[in-house]
Amino acid sequence: MPIINRIADFQDEMTAWRHHIHTHPETAFEEHKTSAFVAEKLESFGIEVHRGLAGTGIVGKLAGGSGSGSGKAIGLRADMDALDVLEKNDFGHKSQHEGKMHACGHDGHTTMLLGAAKYLAETKNFDGTVYFIFQPAEENEGGGRVMVEDGLFEKFPVEQVYGMHNWPGLDVGKMAVRPGPMMASFDIFEITVKGKGAHGAMPHMGVDSVVTASQIVNALQTIASRNTHPLDAVVVSVTQIHGGDAYNVLPDEVVLRGTTRSFRPEVQDMIEPAMRRIVDGICQTMGATATVKYERRYPPTINTAPETEIAAQVAAQVVGDGNVHDDLMPSMGSEDFAFMLQQKPGSYVWIGNGSTEGGCMLHNPHYDFNDGVLPIGASYWAKLVETTLGKAA
Repeated sequence: MPIINRIADFQDEMTAWRHHIHTHPETAFEEHKTSAFVAEKLESFGIEVHRGLAGTGIVGKLAGGSGSGSGKAIGLRADMDALDVLEKNDFGHKSQHEGKMHACGHDGHTTMLLGAAKYLAETKNFDGTVYFIFQPAEENEGGGRVMVEDGLFEKFPVEQVYGMHNWPGLDVGKMAVRPGPMMASFDIFEITVKGKGAHGAMPHMGVDSVVTASQIVNALQTIASRNTHPLDAVVVSVTQIHGGDAYNVLPDEVVLRGTTRSFRPEVQDMIEPAMRRIVDGICQTMGATATVKYERRYPPTINTAPETEIAAQVAAQVVGDGNVHDDLMPSMGSEDFAFMLQQKPGSYVWIGNGSTEGGCMLHNPHYDFNDGVLPIGASYWAKLVETTLGKAA
C-alpha cells in the first residue's frame, strides 16, 4: 500500500494526538480544548490559523510552493466533536469525561487531517491554497450548517470541498465512494396526540389517545410503502412513545417522537406534508386532536460526479484500484457535511476501519478508532491536494 513514507514516519506522533483527543472528548459547540489543541498543532506546522467560526471551529490556510500560485483552492473538512455516550472501554486512552466519548471516530478524523497538514506544510508540493476545515458539532447540532452561515466559503473561497468518515465493517486498506447520494437526510418530528382522559374500565367516556397514537404509528409507515416511488428510499421511524402513568387510566395525551431519512431532496420535501395529512385524518376519525412539530436537520449528502471521480482516483493511488469500492449502498445515516456540499462541489468518502467484532460499530460504547488507518487517511488527504491543485512549479 503506497502510504506516503514521510507520513508513515510520524504515525506514532499521530497516534499520540489521537489518543489525547479521545481521552478528552467534548460535545457539540463545547470543543474548546480540542480546537485549541488543533490550532496549536497547525501553528507549530507554520500554518495560518483562523479561530471562532461557528464558535469553536478552526480553519487553517496553507499556500503551496512559494505562494498561492494558480489561485485555485480546495477545502478539506474533519469533524471534532464527541457524543454523549458513557465509554465502556478500559484501555489507557479511554475518556476522562464521564458520559462523553469519541464513539464515532471524530478523534481519528481530526488526527488524519492534522497529519496531512503537517506533511503538506513541510513539502508544499502543490500549486494553490488548501484550507483545513476543523468543524464542531457534527452530531445532531449542524455545526457544518453554522460554519456555512457564518461565512465559511466567503471568508475562505474554495472551488471544491472534500470530507471523509471511517467505516467499521469495511476492511482497513479499503475505501468507498460513489457519485450522487452517499448519506441520507435527517429530520426529526414530535406528534402530541390529545384525547380525553378516562377510567381504563370505561373507555367510552373518553377519547383514547393511546389507541389513536398507535394507529398513527402504523399509518406513518404508508409514507414509505404507499406515498413514495418504489425505487426511492425512505425511513420513518417512531423512536419514542410517552403517555400515561397508571394501569387503569387512559391518559389525556400521548407524545410520539422519531426521525425520517431519505436520499433525494424531493422526497424529503414530501414527508412532512404526508405526515400531517395522516395525523389529521386519524385524529378526525378517532375524535382526537394533534399537533405536529417537524424539524429539518440535515439534507442528504450528495457527491458531485467530477469530484467523486477525482476522489476515487486518489483513493486508488493510496489503497490500490481493487480496494476502492464504488458499489457499496449509500447509508441511511446522515452527515452535516451535506451543508457544505450544497454550497460547493465535492465528495465524501468512507475509509475502512476494520471488523465490527467486539462492539466496533459507530456510536457503540466499546468503539475505538483504528490507529492503523491514520497514515492511510492522511496520505489520501495529502495526495488529494497534490492531485487537485497540481504540483508546484
